[in-house]
Amino acid sequence: MKAKLIATLATALTFALASLPVQAGNQLAVAIGGFDTVSYHNDGPVAGEARINHFWNGAIWYFATEENRDAFASDPERYAPAYDGYCSWAASQGYKAPGDPNVWQVVDGTLFIQVHPRAQELWQADIPTHIAAGDENWPRIHPF
Repeated sequence: MKAKLIATLATALTFALASLPVQAGNQLAVAIGGFDTVSYHNDGPVAGEARINHFWNGAIWYFATEENRDAFASDPERYAPAYDGYCSWAASQGYKAPGDPNVWQVVDGTLFIQVHPRAQELWQADIPTHIAAGDENWPRIHPF
């Protein structure tokens, strides 16, 4: 009886696993939700196009124009968001939270992204202090 139950469960598990979609390995992340990071420094964020891309820092970056892609490729540190696009408020508090590319601010030429509008309000209350804390915390909370 136990052997038949085990065989039935094993068969059911095999069929269940076979019906799951195949996950391709080594998939690359798309940076900041596919938004064109250069556009934040110009007229505000616009969605990038997959066909206009550049690989940098372990991710694929999409751009709205070839000019933006080329500007980024020539100086990615200038355009990439602080804290790899994670929430700058969270980084200032000592932890990581995903950034929402629709909640952002450019400060002294650096793009900072927050997780939601309330985090942005908290961030804006004392930007210099939060930048200093985020810069200090980042190597510990995101060591590589």
